[in-house]
Amino acid sequence: MVWVRLQKQPGMGAPRIHPTAVVQAGAEISDDCEIGPYCIIGPHVHLGPGCRLHSQVVLDGYTVIGPGNEFFPFACIGLKTQDLKYAGGVCRLEVGGYNVFREHVTVHTATADGGVTRIGAHNHFLAYAHVAHDCVVGNHVVFSNNGTVAGHVVVEDYAVIGGLAAVHQFCRVGMMSIIGGCSKVVQDVPPFMIVDGNPAATRGINKVALERHGVPADVERALREVYKIVFRSDLTLSNALDKVCREVSQSKEIEHFIDFCRKSERGIARQKA
Repeated sequence: MVWVRLQKQPGMGAPRIHPTAVVQAGAEISDDCEIGPYCIIGPHVHLGPGCRLHSQVVLDGYTVIGPGNEFFPFACIGLKTQDLKYAGGVCRLEVGGYNVFREHVTVHTATADGGVTRIGAHNHFLAYAHVAHDCVVGNHVVFSNNGTVAGHVVVEDYAVIGGLAAVHQFCRVGMMSIIGGCSKVVQDVPPFMIVDGNPAATRGINKVALERHGVPADVERALREVYKIVFRSDLTLSNALDKVCREVSQSKEIEHFIDFCRKSERGIARQKA
């Protein structure tokens, strides 16, 4: 493969850019980046150090990308929102470090002037995953193939979105939760839980995630009690959470679960299985 090197700054490795790539004037390309064949980088893109674009990648918009990100063919990152309310202005995308964007992944900028779509670090977006305008994605999140979130969705750390699952606008996906493949999510996904179905319902605790991330056994047992109270009783959500506060041993995980549920605006996915 033939590469073109930009002028090297003292003590830094110059980026390598394939001669068929198009880097528009104004784009900022940091050190040690590799930009492969037929990639296109827009004039308002800042690409952090050590990023790798394999081939046919498009980075556009007012987009800031952190270090060590990897982009596979046909990923389109930072393009204009699909929201019909878009009326122009400076709409941004901010991406942290060390994410992987596989083939045909799409991530859009915000809709309103001054708005931002935000993605954290160490996330893995599998082929055809989609992050819409104004979303906030945390860290260590996995989007499985064709997993898609609509506008204004918040995805907390260590969540997993299953293949072909779709999350409705303004929903929240709690930390260490998992959404089953092909699920239709129209309400908030509670932290530490498994949701699945159409419409999605909470099926149990996400035992694998809890163990994988070192959540103590006593907290896991407490979350099982929370699941029984909130999702397997006839109590209203408010009364169920009050009972959790009274009867379940408290921890940072239980406190986060309660706070997440109390702040829900779309309701919690708690339909009976």
